[in-house]
Amino acid sequence: MKTTATFSILFWADLPRAKEDQASIYARITVNGKRATISLKRKVPIQDWDAHKGRARGINQNARALNNYLEEANSHFFKCYQDLKLEGKLITSQVVKARYLGEDEQNHSINDIISYHKEDMDGKLKWGTQKNYYTTQKYLAKFMLKTYRTTDMYLRELDYNFIIKFEKHLRNHMPEDHQKPMGNNTVMKHIERLRKLVNLAFKLGWIDRDPFVNFKAQFIKTERCFLSPEELRSLEKKQFSIERLQLVKDLFVFSCYTSLSYIDVINLSEDNINIGIDGKLWIHYKREKTTKVIRIPLLPKALGVIETYKGKQKNKSQENALFPNISNQKLNAYLKEIADLCGIKKNLTFHIARHTFATTVMLSNGVPIETVSKLLGHAKLSTTQVYARVVEAKISEDIQNLLIRFDAQEQQSQAIK
Repeated sequence: MKTTATFSILFWADLPRAKEDQASIYARITVNGKRATISLKRKVPIQDWDAHKGRARGINQNARALNNYLEEANSHFFKCYQDLKLEGKLITSQVVKARYLGEDEQNHSINDIISYHKEDMDGKLKWGTQKNYYTTQKYLAKFMLKTYRTTDMYLRELDYNFIIKFEKHLRNHMPEDHQKPMGNNTVMKHIERLRKLVNLAFKLGWIDRDPFVNFKAQFIKTERCFLSPEELRSLEKKQFSIERLQLVKDLFVFSCYTSLSYIDVINLSEDNINIGIDGKLWIHYKREKTTKVIRIPLLPKALGVIETYKGKQKNKSQENALFPNISNQKLNAYLKEIADLCGIKKNLTFHIARHTFATTVMLSNGVPIETVSKLLGHAKLSTTQVYARVVEAKISEDIQNLLIRFDAQEQQSQAIK
């Protein structure tokens, strides 16, 4: 079986089709007798072309520049051929041509992997996650245009320096929709999304090295913001004459006692309320973000919110919805008003209700962290443990109980003596 390919490169000028005494120059690739032709986008005066040597005659500046270009092209052709041999690929004149022009599978670009990821993840990722990728891609496009004066780059061009420059660009970027630059963790989130795209390209075999191999994302651990028992009670007692504020307050309180996120609360229907293992009402629901089925017992205050909205007009697109529909943007805007009216100094967002459930409602009242993890729908206990670190009141209470037990043991020991 023949395994060695014959390979040659010939540069030639198309003299018969010359215009205004200028002939276009081409390269002819020959592999095992099969040819492929490439235009080199260069011209040469007819009288200056040496057809036998395949080079320009003379030593003037134009001739030297053209010959240097041809030598570089010749080296590039041979490198493409050698690379294909090392990769064990089938070598033909068309394959060498494609590699030279950057049109083969080894020369995918950043936009190629973005398009692939978008198509592959369609239907797999929730809209919120997809939207985050679109934001990262927008910043990436701005970065390439500003730093490299291009709208796309080959994946093989990515290196550690590219990542560091992108990180610096993000830190210095002033977003148009708010006044402050990105925080460290926001920057790291964008870097992590780029990393996932590049890792996907690596798994697909589009690149032969991982440019992130020496990069380590540095996240700053932040405390989870939640309402204290006093703040929660203040919010619960507050009644609003403005219907929109009362609705938002009720939805927030409901989340504080169920742990459900905004989208899960809005999507909740009467079908999700079932009799649980203890004979009482539970929420049986598949979380929108993770599609994981969760079962949450309905605490009295959460049940009270449901009763409040029985018989009231709900989401028209879902007749048996438990609550009226309201956009997440409006809801969070109204929460700012509610916080001011209740004297709460924290930056109140709907997600704080979920944190409040984990800390103030559950962990602070002695519910084991394993149970809290189940109720939150966390796949790993370590995800829930971030809440346990901030419940200082519970730690203090546990230590006091421990000291009481020590005193009791000491007194018992003294009595025995």
